[in-house]
Order: sequence, then structure tokens, then C-alpha cells
Amino acid sequence: MSVLSITGGTGFVGRATIDRALAAGHEVRALARRPQAQRDRVTWVTGALDDPAALATLARGADAVIHIAGVVNAARAGFIAGNIEGTRAILAAAQGAGVRRFVHVSSLSAREPQLSDYGWSKAEAEKLVEASGLDWIILRPAAVYGPGDMEMRDLFRAAKLGIALLPPPGVMSAVAVDDLARLLVTVAERGAPHAMYEVDDGTSWTHADFACAIGTAVGRPVMPLHLPRALMLLGARIDGLLRGDRAKLTRDRVGYLAHPDWTARPDRRVPAALWSPLVDTREGLAETARWYRANGLL
Repeated sequence: MSVLSITGGTGFVGRATIDRALAAGHEVRALARRPQAQRDRVTWVTGALDDPAALATLARGADAVIHIAGVVNAARAGFIAGNIEGTRAILAAAQGAGVRRFVHVSSLSAREPQLSDYGWSKAEAEKLVEASGLDWIILRPAAVYGPGDMEMRDLFRAAKLGIALLPPPGVMSAVAVDDLARLLVTVAERGAPHAMYEVDDGTSWTHADFACAIGTAVGRPVMPLHLPRALMLLGARIDGLLRGDRAKLTRDRVGYLAHPDWTARPDRRVPAALWSPLVDTREGLAETARWYRANGLL
């Protein structure tokens, strides 16, 4: 039994990772901004990435730190604070506590940092991890989805209406949250240090085909409509006016959504001896649609 300390434990990926860690027999120490319900073998540490005392408590006595917390929607200053300075802070806590193994959740967008502030901030965070002197492992997931996800909900709701507003033609891939959580725990246990992996389920999709697969999941034929970048920027402005900080389409996101290839590169994939995805994309999308329906979100 090991002690795994996790940031972002109350988020979409974090919740799945805690479940997977417990199922594997580990004890978990998890960071949370607010008090959480008690759970066997989970110790909640109240605090955030800008709280050195909380981070020190989180890292103390851990066998590995899994850094999941991050900012996905913000102005540049928010990305700096959450993704760069937050990573710097948890690295310092791990170093101070004598934790050797550090698992860092990045993003495919980090390989094209010029496209968005988000991707740039994730790339800068990776540099900090690589220079830390710890036994680090960096994961760059493709689009993560599954029951509990709120980032893709708009795509499912649009598919129910029979439409899909898409970026310019390109290819993308995805990974189910349960598969990603299993990988996070696996590399925390036994992954080779100083490795960077790009993570998806092995299936490459055009944007249009992925939208049609979501349509199948919700039981509705979908008409894919590719939008030029200029029209996407207009859509981002409208979404910002309508939903403010809750907008899903932002100017920054347009920067990387319009890139033609967001699939894991073959030479960066996780070795099959360490991990292989178990969830087929179509099955995972269907399960996600069922969860949305069951929770009145579709």
C-alpha cells in the first residue's frame, strides 16, 4: 500500500483517479478548497495551490504526488497563476517533503504553445517539472471525456438538436476518464521516470466523424458544419457575452481548436506493457450520454 497525494481531487479527472487509487489498494491524500465528505482511506487537505502550508501537509509522507489541478479557462494571468505558479508550488512541496515520484498532467496543447495561452502555460509548467530533479512523468492527454464531464456537454446538447458547429477540418482523438485515471495510478506505482507520454485511446477521428459519433450516442443524426476561424472568434465573443466566465468557447480556445492535428504521436505513446486503453470511443460516448440523461443534463 502506498500513499498517493493528489491535487485536483474534486475535479473530473481527480475524482476518477481517487476511485482508481482506492481500488488499487492505496491510501489517498487529496487537496480540496472546501471541506469534503469523509471517505475511507482518503484524507482531505483543505487548501489550494497558493497555500504552501496546505501543500506541505499534502506532500508529507507521500510515496508519489499526482498533480492534476490546473486552469483550463482564464485570462493569461489566470493561466500563469494556476498552471505555472501552481505547478512550481506543488513541486516545491514535493521536494521539501522528500517525495521522489511526481506525476504531472499536462495537455496535448503544450506541444504547440504558440497557439494559445493555455498551451503556453502547460508547456512552461512542463519545463518546471523537467528541471525539478524529481523522478517525473508527464502525461499529455487528448480530449478527456466520460460520465461527470461538463466540458463536452455542449457538444452532446448540440448533437441532440442535430447540429455540430466545428472548427476547420482536422483530426483529433480522445481518452475516457477511467482509462486516464488508471494510467495515472499505474505510472505513480511503476512508471519509468523522466518520461513524457501523449495519451489517447488509439483512434483518430476527423472532427466531423467525432461529432457524428456523439450524434449516435444521443440517438440523433448530426449535420457537421465547419466554421472558419474568423467565425469561431465571433462565436467566442458571443459566448463570452452570454455566459461570461462560464463560456466554453473562448478566444484562447479558438487558437488551439483550429489546429489540424490533436492526436497522440506514435513515438510518444505509452508502452503497451505499461498501459493500454480499455474503453472504445463509441462505447464511452454512449456511456457519457446515458450519464447526462440520468442527471437531467442532456
